[in-house]
Amino acid sequence: MNRRYDNLLFDLDGTLTDPAEGITRSVAYALQKFGIDVSDMKQLYYFIGPPLDDSFKMFYGFDNEQAQQAVRYYRERFATRGWLENKVYDGIPDLLESLKKAGYRLMVATSKPTPFATRILEHFGLSAYFDFIAGSGLNGERHDKIDVINYALDCCHITKRTRTAMIGDRRHDADGARLAGIACIGVLYGYGDRTELGNAGVHYMASSVNELKKILCPDAEQT
Repeated sequence: MNRRYDNLLFDLDGTLTDPAEGITRSVAYALQKFGIDVSDMKQLYYFIGPPLDDSFKMFYGFDNEQAQQAVRYYRERFATRGWLENKVYDGIPDLLESLKKAGYRLMVATSKPTPFATRILEHFGLSAYFDFIAGSGLNGERHDKIDVINYALDCCHITKRTRTAMIGDRRHDADGARLAGIACIGVLYGYGDRTELGNAGVHYMASSVNELKKILCPDAEQT
């Protein structure tokens, strides 16, 4: 098969699953603890993808202590309800099945804590497709995407970075990939737009799961 990569790292939120309901409701729950009410959940879409504490600081002016407390409040709700308020994007199981059959090595690299990511992937029957699930630590370990990506590559003993690509929907996925010396494919069906991903320097953009399949498996029969 004429393909560009051998190793693929997938972001989770906004790439494999649509977590908008669970994340925004859990963020709103945390903000309410600080006396901040949010009526339009779409205002919180920018929390999907980047590390939560960074978003609390950037968009609500929280200091480090407030941001960490907000993350704890967020997890109170997310750990019990929010993680289930999620859905797999159409076509993702078929894509992963095709990639696995084609001999790709598949990993997950997400800013979400590893226990939550693993629980979500197992719940939706996706975990079996992946050789490794890398996320952040509940203690703040692997805060930045570059740390998550390097952790996944090191644990899987992947040294051929020119044959490796990160697939994600936000700028921080592309930034992490660039710092790690690997390619990045941006998906436009998630929560980043063409301008964000273009400015971040992604190598390819896919507007749909089927278009992503065409990029990754150019010789495969498309459905």
